[in-house]
Amino acid sequence: MLNNAFDEWADTSIDLYPQALAPEIDSVNESVYQGLNNAVYRAGFSTDQATYEEAVTTVFQTIEALEQRLTTGRYLIGERMTLADIRLFTTAIRFDVVYYGHFKCNVRHLWDYPNLWGWLRDMYQTHGISETVDFSQIKQHYYAMQRWLNPSGVVPVGPHIDYLGRHGRHSSGRE
Repeated sequence: MLNNAFDEWADTSIDLYPQALAPEIDSVNESVYQGLNNAVYRAGFSTDQATYEEAVTTVFQTIEALEQRLTTGRYLIGERMTLADIRLFTTAIRFDVVYYGHFKCNVRHLWDYPNLWGWLRDMYQTHGISETVDFSQIKQHYYAMQRWLNPSGVVPVGPHIDYLGRHGRHSSGRE
């Protein structure tokens, strides 16, 4: 749907959805959507214990699978960034600052997963990506606007997370 829609503003030499990798990208995207993107919301908006626990279990099974996947390559699909990485990033960057506490997905932090944590730092440090992240706005949106989950509207000060530290994801001499 959005193919070429933003070419005027984008670096069109970057192909995040190469046809040769499309089936694997689609498979990873579906797994991440069902098991993480959507599951954190199912957990956070649960109104009964069984539904919440099922969703949180799904979240952390997916995180474990991503941790394992990232043992074999710098990115989700080998040594190049794809649409799968971008789609995961949007949830992963919010995980410890919002979903961990606000949505009660507090089994473990992402920094407890060495491969996933390194991947997240690597993505954040990639030119142009950190500029798209506004932690203050993210927390304001979730904590202040979702009054049914946070009736007081109080926005937490923390956590203060170092996304600029060494990520340990090596490729082409970059770390």
